[in-house]
Amino acid sequence: MRFAVASMVLAVLASCGPQIVDPEAAAAICEERARAAQAPTGEITFGINSNTGTSTSAAIGISSDFIRGLDPDLVYDRCVLEMTGAGPIRRPVLRDM
Repeated sequence: MRFAVASMVLAVLASCGPQIVDPEAAAAICEERARAAQAPTGEITFGINSNTGTSTSAAIGISSDFIRGLDPDLVYDRCVLEMTGAGPIRRPVLRDM
């Protein structure tokens, strides 16, 4: 009985640990996170349709990494390390500011 309980506890704890992700997928996800650390993001949309007329919307995103002033390259490196357990396979492509 104790063995069954101990093995269940170990299985639950193992599932809570970091999940290893494909390096290419991690690079894409972490590159987006690094871009968000570089500057606020935003989007504005305008639309017209014959049923409801005009529509507009706006969204602004500010990441906690940007607010804390973290270096986007450092954000990328840490993110890849957390997701894959290894260093980056390539450098991020960030926009010029």
